[in-house]
Amino acid sequence: MMAIDFPVDEVRHDEGWPASSWTMIDDIAAAGWSLERLNDAFHYAGSIATDAMMIVQGGREVASWGDITRRYNCHSIRKSFLSALMGPYVEDGTIDLSLTLEALGIDDVEGLSAVEKKATIYDLLTARSGIYHPAGYETPWMRAIKPPRHSQPPGTAWCYSNWDFNALGTIFAQLTGRGVHDALRDTIARPLGMEDFRHDDEHRDGWMVQDACSQHPAYPFAMSTRDLARFGLMYLRDGRWGPRQVIPAAWVATSVLPYSDAGARGSYGYMWWLARAGTGFPGVVQPEGSFSAQGSGGHFLVVIPPLDLVVVHRVDTAIPGRVVDRFQFGQLLRLILNARHAVNRR
Repeated sequence: MMAIDFPVDEVRHDEGWPASSWTMIDDIAAAGWSLERLNDAFHYAGSIATDAMMIVQGGREVASWGDITRRYNCHSIRKSFLSALMGPYVEDGTIDLSLTLEALGIDDVEGLSAVEKKATIYDLLTARSGIYHPAGYETPWMRAIKPPRHSQPPGTAWCYSNWDFNALGTIFAQLTGRGVHDALRDTIARPLGMEDFRHDDEHRDGWMVQDACSQHPAYPFAMSTRDLARFGLMYLRDGRWGPRQVIPAAWVATSVLPYSDAGARGSYGYMWWLARAGTGFPGVVQPEGSFSAQGSGGHFLVVIPPLDLVVVHRVDTAIPGRVVDRFQFGQLLRLILNARHAVNRR
């Protein structure tokens, strides 16, 4: 599939899209925000390890905190990037979700069993492969929840496993002939007019992480808060950016369906987290239809369609021990939503 570099100047501020830069909402009170309660949210952000945050409504910036131009490691948000990138290639037939690992010739260091090789691309995309082979770039939590090897056949049980996500990166490159980072630059970053993302001969905001335990490397990204907000806005608008359909709308819709129950973390779709009956983050009721991309240490991109809202939260996880946990972010998101709702309750 040929990547298309869409001209950013076709997107106009007055149509509810950022052009070369974000514009601020002129009157946040008129837009339904309580300035006093919004200040409460930012005061709380200042008391935890928040390093940058941005709130977008209607395609315009409501408020921000910290340096929203600084590129931070996105950690597991990389998986939602890959999910988006797969959409155009599934639509044009380059990627067939029914293909098995056996048909693709996918194996690993310890060898995959005949049963494991029956897992499909779809099983990996929904984190239901049943393959619990060692994987690189895993957090302690991910290693702790991984069941014993060969305990589940493909397609029967959900497990948030980096083996699935890393192997999908290998499969993407194999079927498309493109690296994940180059594909994101051409398919998403340029069409959306991302201001800070770089991936060329001089600067690499995407890299590969190998681990001896597996043949399939991780593919981290560094991205600024304001560029991540563009990605969230595109998903809020069903894969569209201005007049262009960047990611197929049907793919966006199916990506955020609840294929698996993720307990207190909500539900899981195509490498996106979904609110389930309001659950997802402790201490806050998310509006129905909310979904998010999440990265270790406090990286959150939350999309709330009923409120036309995108919230991005970042932490400088390059500093050892610097973390915003799910409980803290849940409290922060509750304060943000309270600020959004406050005017309407008066």
